[in-house]
Amino acid sequence: MEYAKNILETIGNTPMVKLNKLVSELPCLVLAKYETFNPGNSVKDRMALQLVEDAEKAGLLKPGGTIIEGTSGNTGMGLALVAVIKGYKLICVLSDKQSKEKMDILRAMGSEVHVCPTNVAPDDPRSYYSTAKRLANEIPNSWYVNQYDNPSNTKAHFLSTGPEIWEQTEGKITHFVVGVGTGGTISGVGNFLKSKNPEIKIWGVDTYGSVFKKYHETGIFDKNEIYPYITEGIGEDILPKNVDFKVIDGFTKVTDKDAAIYTQLLAKKEGMFLGNSAGAAIKGVLQLSEHFTKSDVVVVLFHDHGSRYVGKMFNDDWMREKGFLE
Repeated sequence: MEYAKNILETIGNTPMVKLNKLVSELPCLVLAKYETFNPGNSVKDRMALQLVEDAEKAGLLKPGGTIIEGTSGNTGMGLALVAVIKGYKLICVLSDKQSKEKMDILRAMGSEVHVCPTNVAPDDPRSYYSTAKRLANEIPNSWYVNQYDNPSNTKAHFLSTGPEIWEQTEGKITHFVVGVGTGGTISGVGNFLKSKNPEIKIWGVDTYGSVFKKYHETGIFDKNEIYPYITEGIGEDILPKNVDFKVIDGFTKVTDKDAAIYTQLLAKKEGMFLGNSAGAAIKGVLQLSEHFTKSDVVVVLFHDHGSRYVGKMFNDDWMREKGFLE
C-alpha cells in the first residue's frame, strides 16, 4: 500500500504548470512552480520543516518546547503542521495588515496568535520582529525561528525546490522569477540553478515601499524607499541575511494595484486560485518581457493559495475601497 506516514511526508514534489492566456504576448514558454500543492498550501512548508529539523539536531528545540515566529502567515502555517506532528507549542506573531483568513487558519491549527501594528519601525518594541524576540526571551524552553536570518531557510530550497525545478525542466530553464521576502526561496533556488548552469538568470519581484531593488542596484539602504504597502508576502523594510544579492541578476517592482488585479486574473484566465504574491510574480514576468526570447524557458514560482485572500483581492468591495477597481 502506498501512503505517507504523516502529513509532513507530502511536502515538496509540487507540479509544474504551463501558463497560457496571461502570457500569450510573450515569445517564450512560461511555467509555474505551483507550491500550493504542499499540505499547508504554500512554499513555506519546505523551510518550516527544515528549520525545525535543523533546530532539533542543534539542540535548540527540545521536546515539549514552544516555537515562536514572526510571520506573514504562510511560514506560520508550515510551522503549525510541523508542531502538530512533532508535539510542540506554536506562537505566531503577525502584523495587522495580514488577512483575517490567515489568522483564523493559524488558530484553527492550534497556534497562539499575536497581532502587531504594521506601521512601526522594525526596532520598535511593538513591531512583530521585536514582539517575537521578546516572547522568546520571556517563555522558558522556547525557540525563536527567525526565518529572515536563519540559513536553514535558504538550505531548504537549495536541497528541494531548486533540484525539482531543474529536473522538471530537464535543465532547460533559462530564467527563474520569484517574489522576494525573507530571501530563502530566491537564494536557495538561485544558487542551486546557477551551480548547474551559471547562465540562468535569477529575477526578484519586489514591491513599492520595499528596499530590495534600490539596494541591489546601488548598495544603498535608503529609508526613503520604505513606506506602507498592501501586497502581502514580498518586500521588506530590513535586509534579511537570507537574501543573497550576489545570486540575483535583477529586480522588478510591481505596484499594489497590479499585484491585486493580476491575482484575480490568474483565477479568471488560468484557473489558478492563488495568493497576492502570485499576482505580483506574474505581472513581474510580463514586465521583464524584453529579456525573453523564443527559445527561453521561464519558471515563475507561485507561493500560496487564494483561500487566504478571499476577504481581500477576491472581494470586489475591498478592491474598490482600495482604488484597484473602477
